[in-house]
Amino acid sequence: MNLPFEPQRRTQDYQASDAAHHIHAFVDQKALNAEGPRVMVRGEGLYLWDSEGKRYLDGMSGLWCTQLGYGRKDLTAAAAAQMDQLAYYNMFFHTTHPAVIELSELLFSLLPGHYSHVIYTNSGSEANEVLIRTVRRYWQVLGKPQKKIMIGRWNGYHGSTLAASALGGMKFMHEMGGLIPDVAHIDEPYWYAQGGELNPAEFGRRCALQLEEKILELGAQNVAGFIAEPFQGAGGMIFPPESYWPEIQRICRQYDVLLCADEVIGGFGRTGEWFAHQYFGFEPDTLSIAKGLTSGYLPMGGLVLSKRMAEALVERGGVFAHGLTYSGHPVAAAVALANLKALRDEGIVRQVKDDTGPYLHKLLHEVFGNHPLIGEIQGTGLLAALQFAEEKDTRKRFANENDLAWQCRTFGFEEGVIIRSTLGRMIMAPALVASRAELDELVDKTRIAVDRTARIAGKL
Repeated sequence: MNLPFEPQRRTQDYQASDAAHHIHAFVDQKALNAEGPRVMVRGEGLYLWDSEGKRYLDGMSGLWCTQLGYGRKDLTAAAAAQMDQLAYYNMFFHTTHPAVIELSELLFSLLPGHYSHVIYTNSGSEANEVLIRTVRRYWQVLGKPQKKIMIGRWNGYHGSTLAASALGGMKFMHEMGGLIPDVAHIDEPYWYAQGGELNPAEFGRRCALQLEEKILELGAQNVAGFIAEPFQGAGGMIFPPESYWPEIQRICRQYDVLLCADEVIGGFGRTGEWFAHQYFGFEPDTLSIAKGLTSGYLPMGGLVLSKRMAEALVERGGVFAHGLTYSGHPVAAAVALANLKALRDEGIVRQVKDDTGPYLHKLLHEVFGNHPLIGEIQGTGLLAALQFAEEKDTRKRFANENDLAWQCRTFGFEEGVIIRSTLGRMIMAPALVASRAELDELVDKTRIAVDRTARIAGKL
């Protein structure tokens, strides 16, 4: 096979050196060392090639981030031009620079009008670290320093640093790294698994009312904010019932609790709206952003603040003792600016909403609507989840659903498509520039992987 890129060393050499020096994310490192990781060497559009020349359709946009796909010359040109002009400077010492100013001008032109300020970070995890301090500082400025407690959701994900993982509800992460004080959790709105005899609307309201119960338990005078993803990403691409978010917003407003949306995955066009909270129809006080901000080409994140929060911090807050060496990094800002211009000027977000998003979900329902292994299809825009079910009528899940989903993921790699497994769900989120033909390929190869898994489960 002709390789589009000639690796400089043998795959086994790369793997041996990788094992000697790296601890990978969310994996049994000893097992990975024995198996050897795939060595990815090139990307173009929606496709990746490994060091053995095998091609994969990346159905996960890397980690929900390569909105424009791989190999965009405009983004690399923006990075190179900025490096030549000003490779680095900070936002300390009473300084700023044009790239970050122009990025923010464009960002706030795309956001709803009730947002005004942003604190840039290097990742989504950092954005959620900054969130905790910023929210608490806001309440201090307003003369309510006792409002410190953040409420999150079980099975939510907000990053892997200590504070961000504490905000999230992944219990196995808590067991490995501990928690921090003044963080509480309520249940996730996962109707398929936990809805019982309730219909989705009833279940959505019941889950939302848990927030009210928790606020009253802790004392509204002590609760600073509620943080959640508009839809759960790493937890399985779980969409809440339509009744959920209106009730959550009502509760936050009633008890004077900040509503904080983690838009790290949902932001920048993934749902067919610029931000996922717009799709679900609620109005957060803060937005945590990253991933699609730069299409993953350089690390960058941020915490977006509402006008009322920013006004309090700027006009009444004095010195905010916070800062990051690379906050608003000029090269990252230049790439983010080029990325957002492309998403806007090429009509990509509108295309996801009006064309490719509906097309993907039509395909999924045609192919998997009556599949013996699939109990539910969720999603919108260019993201989707397939729920495995042992018995569709009762929503009974497989006792070994994790193993089945992992096997399906492995089959996907063998078929040349990258999809992700989480619990008993297969999830996909291709680049926003995906064509209909590429979506056909994504669904067809996923079908083969699901069929192979169904045979193992005795469903075909």
